[in-house]
Amino acid sequence: MSDGIMSKAATMEIPISSNGDTGSLPEDDGLEQDLQQVMVSGPNLNETSIVSGGYGGTAEGIIPTSTIKGSGLHQPHAGPAVGGEEVVRGIAVEKFDIVKKWGINTYKCTKQLISERFGRGSRTVDLELETQIELLRETKRKYECVLQLARALTNHFYSLVQTQHALGDAFADLSQKSPELQEEFGYNAETQKLLCKNGETLLGAVNFFVSSINTLVNKTMEDTLMTVKQYETARLEYDAYRTDLEELSMGPRDASTLCRLDAAQSQFQSHKDKYEKLRADVAIKLKFLEENKIKVMHKQLLLFHNAISAYFAGNQQQLEQTLKQFNIKLKTPGAEKPSWLEEQ
Repeated sequence: MSDGIMSKAATMEIPISSNGDTGSLPEDDGLEQDLQQVMVSGPNLNETSIVSGGYGGTAEGIIPTSTIKGSGLHQPHAGPAVGGEEVVRGIAVEKFDIVKKWGINTYKCTKQLISERFGRGSRTVDLELETQIELLRETKRKYECVLQLARALTNHFYSLVQTQHALGDAFADLSQKSPELQEEFGYNAETQKLLCKNGETLLGAVNFFVSSINTLVNKTMEDTLMTVKQYETARLEYDAYRTDLEELSMGPRDASTLCRLDAAQSQFQSHKDKYEKLRADVAIKLKFLEENKIKVMHKQLLLFHNAISAYFAGNQQQLEQTLKQFNIKLKTPGAEKPSWLEEQ
């Protein structure tokens, strides 16, 4: 038991490095945010079900309280009343066990986090994976900037098209009421109407670009980052229980300690399995995200370039062909809102 457990606990598939690196956040702010992350998954003590396992646990042992409603807690007969009291007592014990498990897990994770931050502990590091994760976060920030600028372009250009539309109407009206300038007002009205039509076509392309980038950033990338957060929590738990096992392994070998050591070994293995599964999930999602990003951006950047170039070159035919190429359809005239006006 002793030497076997010691060697098993000390064998790490991923390099262990000493800590002290607080990352890009200031130490106090970063530590506070990480502690909030540790504390966020509190025990489930709602009225509809009781879930065993506490922090990060499974749904085993769910006891719907609907099964005890109407069980006769307020009936005058002694039998049902006694049974009801036993059920309530059992629920109380179950809730206490949930809180206890969650509290122990939170304590271990908080202790591990503080040890890492102040350089007194070690953490498991997958350099390749963490580099990819940081690159994803940086890419997301840059794409969010592009998305913000593209939305601003859409809003400004929409205002321009609306102004051109109003100016064309004003010219057309004056052409009818100013015989001596009818021709001059007339061709200016036609020019503004043509510019307005081309502007609406361009806005259709730009808004399609905005919608696609928004989906990529706020759905696809965000979904991957949610898995990353689960992975980072699992990594902290894994290191917390690894440290706990190592400390117990270096202690005395009396009967009480051996019993605790067995329990610690079991908990360590459970968290190790969870950590390795999430690490694999993150690696797969990052791979597919990169492939999807390249595919989406290749199409969208080509669309954006062709539409902008055709519009400012005054090539109406090329502009309309660009929308057909990417299967972008505008709403029919008379619709309340044109399809290129994105809901903000």
